[in-house]
Parts: sequence; structure tokens; C-alpha cells
Amino acid sequence: MPSESGPTGVPRRTLLSGAAGLVAGASACSSPKRKSGSGGSGSPSPGGTALPRATRWRPSTSDVQPDVKLRAAQLVEALGTWRPGGAGAARARERTAALGLPAALAEQAGSLLAAADESVTQAIDAQYGGILADTASVLVVCRQWTRTAGGPVRPGGTTVDVRLSRARPRWTVTALHPAAPGPAAASLPGEARRVLGDHGIGLAPAAEADVRGGGVHTSVLTALLRLAGDYRMEVTVLRSGHPLDVFGTDRPSDHPPGRAVDVWRIDGKAVVDPATPRTLIESFMRDAAAAGSYNVGGPLPLTGGATANQFFSDDTHHDHVHIGFDK
Repeated sequence: MPSESGPTGVPRRTLLSGAAGLVAGASACSSPKRKSGSGGSGSPSPGGTALPRATRWRPSTSDVQPDVKLRAAQLVEALGTWRPGGAGAARARERTAALGLPAALAEQAGSLLAAADESVTQAIDAQYGGILADTASVLVVCRQWTRTAGGPVRPGGTTVDVRLSRARPRWTVTALHPAAPGPAAASLPGEARRVLGDHGIGLAPAAEADVRGGGVHTSVLTALLRLAGDYRMEVTVLRSGHPLDVFGTDRPSDHPPGRAVDVWRIDGKAVVDPATPRTLIESFMRDAAAAGSYNVGGPLPLTGGATANQFFSDDTHHDHVHIGFDK
């Protein structure tokens, strides 16, 4: 199967540079939440009537091109957040234009424009789906809470593949591809049910929906359960919301067929944070390989894999660990 490593010539990273630790804004809005319906810091209880107060997402200073991620997250937050009177496509176009972006992008917002009187959207993480010299894919993982006519708060969320291109004075957004996980399956294998019930595996909303839909390969589910025996993990992406091809190539990604998982936080520590021990990330990457992954990517260029390309590192994977399977 094709490797998830990027195009030939993309520089490999050995250490993350920049200030130690995530900036305060990113830390505040990235608190772990196990399942899309669960609570957490700043989250309302299901069925309550008070919408949460969202914290604007901020990138780490250790990010590759942090403004690219910020641009993507700002658009997703703006599209998915409105006060009474702000619902509908026309107002979404106004919010998009206020960011200096093409108003027509609002027409690609998908489920972010829920039918509700009020909405609050909180970015959990912004992960690269790909970063090249002049183009990028940023996977903005978010939770969303909506309310209609003073009724109960309804929790939800999605992942949006935000495509950008280099422009002056800032990168611009060219397209939005919201996740479309599909309906829940009538029945699930035991591995899927165990993943959904394992408190050591935190699933973003679209990732949880992927598991409930039954389309995640058993090899991925089994590896997650094995890793959960030693680590607490926060998953950004499984199937939906990821580019169909390895970014910048015509090679199919392992994500859409349900044969890959991306992890952005291990034992409560963000992969992108330079304060996260490199030994923790290396241990996790090697244990992922031992769990059967043929293709483990992350911020560390490890050696000693069972095959020449079992481990890889590039700018795209400086902020998460990719774990892929060939069957």
C-alpha cells in the first residue's frame, strides 16, 4: 500500500523549534473530551439551556507556518458561530467576507451551518493534512453546540479539510471539504464497541462517527485498544475529513478506506508541543509499529523499522502521529 509520507524533497524534521509549550489560547481550547456528547471544561451538559463560551483557537509557535493553521481555524469558528439573528447562508457569507476571504466559501460549510437560532463552534485542534511551499490542507477538528427557540443545547461537531494557497498579505482559503461520516451501523464488531467505551481513547466528533458507522478497519481498532493499554490518546482523524490522496501526490491515502488513524495528543501532551518529551513520542511511535502499523509518521525521523519506510517524518507530520495499515 502507498506510504503516507509526502512528496519527494519535503524536508524532514528532527526537533521542533520555538517557545516551550503551547500558547495559552491553544491550551485552553484543546482540553481532552472523550466523546462528542460528553462535557468538559466550558461545555454544557447535554439537554441544558446555556451555550458554552468558546475560546479562540491559537496555534503553537512551534507550528510550521502557524498563520496558515490560524487562518483555517478562524474561518471554521466564524462559520459555525452565531448569535440570534445570525443564522442562514447570507449571514455566513458576511462572516466569511469579514475575514477578508471569498464570501462564496460559506456555501461549502456543510453541517457547520446547522438549522438553529444560535450556535457556538470550538476548534479542538488544527492539524496539517499537508503543507507545501504554496498550498496546504488544514484539518480543523471542532465541536459545535446549537440551540433553537430557547430549547436544549444540542452537541455536535465535525472535521473540515480547509484548503489554502499562498497569497499576500496572508494565505487565503480556496475550498472547504467538511467530513461526511455517514449514518451509524445497525451493529458493530466487538473491537468497535470496545474503542467507543475505552476512556483511554478520546475521539473527535467525526472520528467517533466513523467508528459508529462501522467503516474503520479492524486492524486500526485493534491497534488503538492495544496502545490504550499504555497511553491515553486523543484522535483527530480516522476516515472522514481527511484528503483522499496523500497531499501533493496522486497516491491514495490510507485514511478514507478506514486503514489509518492520526493522534494529536498522548498522555495529555500535544505532539506539536516542544515541551512534550521526545522519549514519549518515540515510544508511542515504536509501539504503534509493534501493533502492526506498516507506516508510522510523526515529528521524529526514527530508524530501525522492520522495513525501510516503516517510520517517516516531514513537515506535515510535525503535529501528529500517523498510524497506517496495509490490510
